[in-house]
Amino acid sequence: MNILNKLKETSISVLPVMAIVLLFGLTVTPMEVSVLAKFVAGGIFLILGLTIFLLGVDLGIQPMGEKAGAELTKKRSLPLLVFSALGIGLLVTIAEPDILVFGGQVNSLFPNVNKYALVIIIAAGVACFLVLGLLRAVLNFSLKITLLVSYIVVFIVAFLADPAFFGIAFDSGGATTGPMTVPFILALGLGVTSVQAGNKESFGLTGVTSVGPIFAVLIYSLFLRNSSGGATAEAVEETVEIAQSSGGMIAQSLGLFFKEIPHYAREAAISLAPIFLLFIIFKLFLFKMTRRQTVRMLIGLVYSYIGLVLFLVGVNDGFMPAGKLLGELLGAKAAAGGLWFAVLIVTGLILGAIVVCAEPAVWVLTEQVEMASGGTIKRKTLLMFLAVGAAAAIGLALWRSVAGFNLKFIIVPGYIIALLLMISSPSLFTGIAFDSGGVASGPITSSFVLAFTLGASAAAGGSSDAFGVIALVAMMPLIAIQLLGIIYKKKTQADSKVCTGGSNDQ
Repeated sequence: MNILNKLKETSISVLPVMAIVLLFGLTVTPMEVSVLAKFVAGGIFLILGLTIFLLGVDLGIQPMGEKAGAELTKKRSLPLLVFSALGIGLLVTIAEPDILVFGGQVNSLFPNVNKYALVIIIAAGVACFLVLGLLRAVLNFSLKITLLVSYIVVFIVAFLADPAFFGIAFDSGGATTGPMTVPFILALGLGVTSVQAGNKESFGLTGVTSVGPIFAVLIYSLFLRNSSGGATAEAVEETVEIAQSSGGMIAQSLGLFFKEIPHYAREAAISLAPIFLLFIIFKLFLFKMTRRQTVRMLIGLVYSYIGLVLFLVGVNDGFMPAGKLLGELLGAKAAAGGLWFAVLIVTGLILGAIVVCAEPAVWVLTEQVEMASGGTIKRKTLLMFLAVGAAAAIGLALWRSVAGFNLKFIIVPGYIIALLLMISSPSLFTGIAFDSGGVASGPITSSFVLAFTLGASAAAGGSSDAFGVIALVAMMPLIAIQLLGIIYKKKTQADSKVCTGGSNDQ
């Protein structure tokens, strides 16, 4: 029954995206039949892969993270906690498929940026701030102060760093939190706080960890400032040329689509190998498990592997090419202004509201939030606020990709608002909000939405203007969820006054 429920959830999330792309592909922005066929096949793979992957997370990855967090805290050894967190952060992030894809996209526009160097730098940022987040939880230090100080430091560095890297840095914070890292980090945080009396801030670890890649990439840009600081003319020309010919490049048969499975099977194996290594290390040196628990976790890892293979095939060979082509076609029309510009923005709003619900990590987070709150915070309510935030983010990103205004005009005021909302928002909602910012910008956003925006930007004559869309998707939930917290707080206070008034009357 569990797998049927997850199949229903993923189908409801993905099918509307498929309907929108097919509607455009068959009407106002005609696409080749082979492209649409691959897109439909990719959607089927995506639904099945997401379903199986989430089942594997429930069985294997999440319980392993919770047990590791609890046992590391019970050891009462800060050096052990720090060393383990550094290792976990590095291994899990290097294995994250989103980061490899993201590094390749950055390298295509900034040839002076080495793809693998960027991956290692992002992983180092994750590892360091994962340690910071765990130490904050162990020492029971205020989450709000930790986030406030972290972002103040980040924005100071941001104004010193290469402006061309501003969007890339903030995008890296969202791209990092994919299907591998989020379940483990969330579970690790819950495991740490579960053994601490009086610690009610069980969320927020992902939010703190997401700051690490932003900070690390900004520091990296300081060292690249004297080299070619931005996309070269040749790179921009190549990007536009690729976008203009993408229809022909991806017009392949479904036979070639299925032939890509071995490639993604190897990629998924590489991605999951560090998780399997951590499982062996934890089992041998950290915690004891019964035979049944061991078999259950191994089955979960197998499910996660199968699901990830299907998911990667669907996203990379179906969703991403169609997304880029659709963005290119709409962007070319929108560049002329008028009605087509409005159509592009509205399409982004609709896609944003739908795509965020298809992110694997979003389902993991919302389920944990509902469980941790005892059902007080409903999953549907949380999803609705996330969808509204993501819709606004992608709408703004598409507007910027065509208009070309500075990303700082949105990011800086947005984070100021988010940090100010921490004053009135309950701590639980602040933690959920900053966790949501990371998980809302997962693999589908990093592939389909970024490809869609890159296509629109290239067709409109831009180059790197599309970078920043992941950052905006990651930022909006910080505002939306904290507003939900303020509403929840006021409603609770109002209900309390009514109950108190009723008692006094009696």
